Amino acid sequence: MHAETETLERIEWKKAPIRLELAVGKEQRIEFPAAVKVGVPATVAGVLRTQSVNGMVYLLAHTSFGFNRLMVRELDSGRIYLFDVTATEDGGSGHPIQIYVTGEQGSEKDQATGVLEPEQDRPDFVQLTRFAAQQLYAPVRLVKDQPGIVRVPVSRDPVDLYHGGVVEGVPLVAWRAKGLYVTAVKLTNRTEQALTLDPRNLRGTWLTATFQHHRLFPKGDEADTTAVYLISARPFGVSH
Repeated sequence: MHAETETLERIEWKKAPIRLELAVGKEQRIEFPAAVKVGVPATVAGVLRTQSVNGMVYLLAHTSFGFNRLMVRELDSGRIYLFDVTATEDGGSGHPIQIYVTGEQGSEKDQATGVLEPEQDRPDFVQLTRFAAQQLYAPVRLVKDQPGIVRVPVSRDPVDLYHGGVVEGVPLVAWRAKGLYVTAVKLTNRTEQALTLDPRNLRGTWLTATFQHHRLFPKGDEADTTAVYLISARPFGVSH
């Protein structure tokens, strides 16, 4: 599962370059509101590896270098983000970073009141579920953007998603596609007993709910965790 649960550093884009210090040999993940393309200066093209996958940018410095400016452009909106990036042996914290824009970060209720998009060419439930599962479980080299599906903000605070309190739910990532929303939620067994997951025990209003695995092993087992893919007509924060 690619969506980690470590500390997430949230940085607001204020139209001023963001200073970023990388640790040599350690990959830095940066999350954007939408799919982006990264422009790398020729001066560091040979020592800085960049990958952009569905709104996630991965940077890996192979050696130390001084400050260089990276330009990141949103594919849909054309918005430009600027980063002044350097790499040292010690580096920064390495925590994953989430970039947000005021008025767009986590405003799920605002999204819910927007104009409904036409259903023509809208991905079906199976396609959306498959897309979300690939983002979490497929090798990074095989993960690709899909036209019409855009990443949207979602709070990563734990939620009481499963009746009975026996399962912890943590939203990982969400997307929007022509008026539909699909959210991947991490589920972890809180009990000492194995559990068989039942979609009827999920709280909220969902069009479909698909478990990656239907059985959770007892708490502490390496198989005590799975994911559920929830499709809804409104953002996750409103639907659950």
